[in-house]
Amino acid sequence: MIEETSPEQLERSSTRRRRHAAPKEAKAGGVMRSSALMAAGTVVSRATGLIRQVLQAAALGTGLLATTYNQANTVPTSLYFLLIGGALNSVLVPQLVRARAEDPDGGAAFEQRLVTLVLCVLGAGTALATWAAPEIISVYQQDTPATHDAFELTVVFARFLLPQIFFYGVFSIFGQVLNARNRFGAMLWTPVLNNVVLITMFGLYLGMMTAPEKVSDITGAQVRLLGIGTTLALTVQALALVPYAHAAGFRLRPRFDWRGAGLRKSVNAARWTLLFVLANLVASTVVTRLASAADAALPSDGVGYTAYSYAQQIWMLPQSIVTVSLVTALLPRMSRAATEHRLDDLRADLSRTLRISGVIIVPAAFFFVAFGPQIAQLLFAHGATDAADTVPLGHMLQAFGLGLIPFSAQYLLLRGFYAFEDTRTPFRMALWISGTNIALAVACHLLLSPRWAVTGMAAAYALSYAIGLLMTALRLRKRTEGLLDGRRICRTYAKLTSAATGAGAAGWLIARSCNHNLTPAAWTPAVSLAAGGIAMALLFLLFARLLRIGELRSLPGLG
Repeated sequence: MIEETSPEQLERSSTRRRRHAAPKEAKAGGVMRSSALMAAGTVVSRATGLIRQVLQAAALGTGLLATTYNQANTVPTSLYFLLIGGALNSVLVPQLVRARAEDPDGGAAFEQRLVTLVLCVLGAGTALATWAAPEIISVYQQDTPATHDAFELTVVFARFLLPQIFFYGVFSIFGQVLNARNRFGAMLWTPVLNNVVLITMFGLYLGMMTAPEKVSDITGAQVRLLGIGTTLALTVQALALVPYAHAAGFRLRPRFDWRGAGLRKSVNAARWTLLFVLANLVASTVVTRLASAADAALPSDGVGYTAYSYAQQIWMLPQSIVTVSLVTALLPRMSRAATEHRLDDLRADLSRTLRISGVIIVPAAFFFVAFGPQIAQLLFAHGATDAADTVPLGHMLQAFGLGLIPFSAQYLLLRGFYAFEDTRTPFRMALWISGTNIALAVACHLLLSPRWAVTGMAAAYALSYAIGLLMTALRLRKRTEGLLDGRRICRTYAKLTSAATGAGAAGWLIARSCNHNLTPAAWTPAVSLAAGGIAMALLFLLFARLLRIGELRSLPGLG
């Protein structure tokens, strides 16, 4: 007797076959959709951040005065990552995912204990750091008779800005709670609020007050506006995440029953992440101190720390928009694959993400090499900064240039170790990278003039990550018990490099042809960058199609 099959059964059977036939494509599509949403948020965030950075340079310039504010504003970030931030960003997502999957209450108690612990640690750390502000700043710059005014101003800024440590923690822990629930958008959109507050602050600064040229010219009212406004901006960003976490099902209930609650594993894993952050912090502190020495030698020339930090922030934009968005969406999925020992899926995810991100990262790296000076002049030659002040910044952007490729790839490969909850290996990689960076930075400081020393440090940073990428790839290959699709990845990157080299060279020649004789001097940076950049983009797409780079189809509108 033949049993009759209902239409509903046929539909369910068809659905099961479709799901079975293309599970990888569906999963890949989900990651790409999540990444696209996050990339959109990151683009808006970085765009408003760029506006903020331009206004900041117009208000403070790129010399020693700007360095006092920028150094003080860097310290809270560094101390936050040293206290707990590195563990939050790389260790605790796998822990939260595991707790939600395995705990009877869906990980609710684990999350509440973890949030309570983080806020307590950061509260105590913030109070201690604010009290010890002079000692902390002395690590970054010398207090000598010649630089005493700059040192004292940096300390004053630091006392206003160090409370940011706590609010960085609030933002990150609530963001990770949302990420564990596959809610990625809020954490990438709320920084826009931060930038809006900062844009308003610098706009008021420029509109209501005379912009000082020297450290001794800045007034107490200007210092208070910058200090309070900057901390307020981060406070708004952090607190904006709280209602999103509540809507996602998280309930903030302080819990201090940490003993025997499963947090020991998180603490042990975070130990290596803390050392990882410490290694990077030591390297960045050395570079900051050496770059500040260049500022002290040439206080008005824009050759030191502020120019270095501005160039680095511009250089990291493609990484922030593309790679970080992909990795944020991919890490929970990779963590599940590692937990279930689906190593083929994990390797496939890494390979695909490397190749897709390379479609943007590789041409972006060559774009910075070709147009660094034009970018710097277009963005920063305003207000307190003139065209001559932006020249060193443009050269630093070129020096960073090609290092974007290994920097982005190494960042992605490290997430393979974090998916296994392996934090020791990333620490070892950080030791090699930081040691190389420190050695090369010291060599630049000793061998080059103050005008070129920090530009050399930018190139040293790029080279150190090239070495780190090679070591990381070899280690991860052993960890995943097989090949990382290396031939396919190398073939794709070779094609991308060939296309970007040819397109970048042509774009550079076209930009060079847009000289003062053809356009007004004020319009030359914009015209040359637009002409050269458009030519490079079109030629890159042409060359990529001729070389049959299949990953190009992953970009919207180019499939």
